[in-house]
Amino acid sequence: MASVPVRRPHPVVLGLLVTAACTALVAGFASSYVLFLLTGAAITTVFMQSYGLITGRAGVISLCQLSFAALGAWVVGWANVADVPGGFYVWLPLGGLAAVVAGLVIALPALRLRGMSLAVATFAFATALDVVFRGVPYPGLDKYDLVRRPDGFTDDAGYFVFTVAVVAAIFVGLRYLDRSRAGGALVEIRHSERAAAAHGISVAKGKLTAFALSAFVAGVGGGLLAGQLGFVSAGNFASFASVTFFAIALFVGTNNVEGAIAGGVLGVVFPVLLDAVGVPQDLSALFFGIGAVQVLRLGASQTDLIRAARRRRKAAAGPRRVTAVVVPEAPPRWPRDPHAPAALEVRGLTVRFGALTAVDHVDLVLPKGHIVGLVGPNGAGKSTLINTITGFTDRYEGQVLLGDRPVDRLPAHLRSRAGLRRSFQQLRVPTALTVGMFLQVAAGRTLTARETDEQLALFRCPDADVPMELVDVATRRLLEVAGLSLGAPPVLLLDEPAAGHSGAETHLLQRRLAEIPDRFDTSVLLVEHDIELVRSTCDSVVVMDFGRVIASGPPDDVLSDPAVVTAYLGTATH
Repeated sequence: MASVPVRRPHPVVLGLLVTAACTALVAGFASSYVLFLLTGAAITTVFMQSYGLITGRAGVISLCQLSFAALGAWVVGWANVADVPGGFYVWLPLGGLAAVVAGLVIALPALRLRGMSLAVATFAFATALDVVFRGVPYPGLDKYDLVRRPDGFTDDAGYFVFTVAVVAAIFVGLRYLDRSRAGGALVEIRHSERAAAAHGISVAKGKLTAFALSAFVAGVGGGLLAGQLGFVSAGNFASFASVTFFAIALFVGTNNVEGAIAGGVLGVVFPVLLDAVGVPQDLSALFFGIGAVQVLRLGASQTDLIRAARRRRKAAAGPRRVTAVVVPEAPPRWPRDPHAPAALEVRGLTVRFGALTAVDHVDLVLPKGHIVGLVGPNGAGKSTLINTITGFTDRYEGQVLLGDRPVDRLPAHLRSRAGLRRSFQQLRVPTALTVGMFLQVAAGRTLTARETDEQLALFRCPDADVPMELVDVATRRLLEVAGLSLGAPPVLLLDEPAAGHSGAETHLLQRRLAEIPDRFDTSVLLVEHDIELVRSTCDSVVVMDFGRVIASGPPDDVLSDPAVVTAYLGTATH
């Protein structure tokens, strides 16, 4: 008799049930002081979730999250005094939305800033807002009109339950964000802005989204604090506190659930513990700063390191899984139409860097449904040509046409969306994603489970739920080709996709590349040093040397041309 498989509860459902049970236990038996501390820890967890969005996911340094929280608290106070209909249930999201406006205001001028420059800009905003709020009394404070808590949760125990419910709702929202293409886009922006743009992701829009979402969460946290205390002051949201919380977030890794919770507890409980042993509470910032420096040294937060170690142990316990879906082969049609229209055309392209001419009046045509090889010795200008075609070179002469449409005025991410997709010579694969999520990001669209499994089987790659950090470099390159081709762009430019491959992996890549035009209706421009791969895959070959095209035509004819042999070997063979 066959055994009936046991269905495990969904992780979200299980997490909510455990949270509800623990919250009910605490609310029923904890003292008022413990409830006050734990409510404060829950509110601080909301602040940590805000840092997890802007820094943990998008990789943007923001030192003004508590300024957004202050705006949320002030709006809740104003709504309380104005008796805005709906009560606290309406006032709280209003505070979050007001913070979103401020988040966008600070994000727009900060889009061109990076690293320390961005940190200074956001801290300056925090300091300026700190000064403003010190001169503006909290709404209702003069008449002791304290913020009214939500109906049904007015006592300390009830408000603790309400706060935990808000925290849980944000965690659920973040979980679904992490599993969406938008969440994957944020992670790729953190890993490589150039790779994100190449996959059709607007880096500016992604950063604006991260600022807006994180500001909303912070604003909600500020509103919750106003509800807990009845009124707040500028001291509750001091700019220095933003820096301290940033250090905590960096140390524990608030992009992870356990990291955000740990950060919330540390932010409230740790200073109290220091005070209990006779150490000034202000020194807690010093300890958190030391922890942040440790993160910079190790390159990852504590929860990221723990998760990585757990995944390595799991991988060591068993062999790498490979999806078992069987996909029929699709042999390429030879010969391809010699009169096919141009999918991509380059006319008189010239790129100069000062006195150096890297690309010199290059003309190139990629016919629809063809694979064209672009070869040449190192320094010939191949990568510069690819960068220029795909929009990563600002100034050039000449014209790039996708079909019959000029794309010269389009930035990189819009060229990608128009159908000019590319890979990079230096691998730019974010290891924080799973295999399936990376496939979606590279494809530039939402994929069904069947599409994902079939493509992974076609390229003999691991299952969709395997973390990218456990995938070897050669397989990551295969995954990049798999994802890009699955997006079915009109034109795909691949920059040395076979680098680092074994003979078997190169053979697999050769078969898959040859199928791309027929399987995905995609034309391919292949930059590759593996001449045998070029010979066996390409319909025609273009050879560059010193920025110029020195030969083009059928692979066998071009690769035996004395000028090409001289370019590669320094002397012609007879």
